[in-house]
Amino acid sequence: MRYYYAEHQAAYRRLADEGLTQWNDLFEQDRTDDFDAFPNRAFLERTLDHLDLRPTPHVLEYGCGTGAAACFLAARGFHVDAIDLIPEAITLARRFARERGVSVNFSVHDVCALPPGTKQYDVILDSYCLQSIVTDPDRAALLTAVRDRLSGYYLLSTAMYDTDRVYEDGFRYDATTGICYQETTEPTPDAVQLDNTWYLPHRRHLRPEALRAELERAGLHVLSQDNGNVICTPA
Repeated sequence: MRYYYAEHQAAYRRLADEGLTQWNDLFEQDRTDDFDAFPNRAFLERTLDHLDLRPTPHVLEYGCGTGAAACFLAARGFHVDAIDLIPEAITLARRFARERGVSVNFSVHDVCALPPGTKQYDVILDSYCLQSIVTDPDRAALLTAVRDRLSGYYLLSTAMYDTDRVYEDGFRYDATTGICYQETTEPTPDAVQLDNTWYLPHRRHLRPEALRAELERAGLHVLSQDNGNVICTPA
């Protein structure tokens, strides 16, 4: 099991058990109890109308979670393919789409291990997934999958380094790489040993210039960047 699986499976099982609708509802300070108030909605609303898109754009959202952004785009007339590696998330997303009368092609896939594909997308969307893809090889695989499928715009929203963020006991932040590690008791395949303690990769919080450089190395051209909200095209 990869380092990013167990936490997300547990979270979506909890969402289902507690009757919640999206990831942020698990955290009291971010909770809205409103499916339509997803975190990057404002970014999409101020961005989409300014993009050069055909009348019925084709969109891929990876790490779609319970499908709030995917449903938002489908309601605007976009053709949406949306994937997540957690089956419980996709089950919830399909239900929420049915309840709203929108059509989204949801499926279970790991964006770090996508098979080769020839379908091209006008928009590829990341709604706060990339921060949970931590290691260099996994992020390179994800961005390669994006670049190979992108004919238009890559819209990325991701958590960034924040001087005010407090890493609690059991977590360790490496300022050189931007990786936040979480202490673990077992040396699993993804674990690393730091100062005689085992840790799993947990999050990656980069500074804006480091994120921009990473995207450019992956063959993407950054059109605009507002901290963690980024618009890219193929380079």
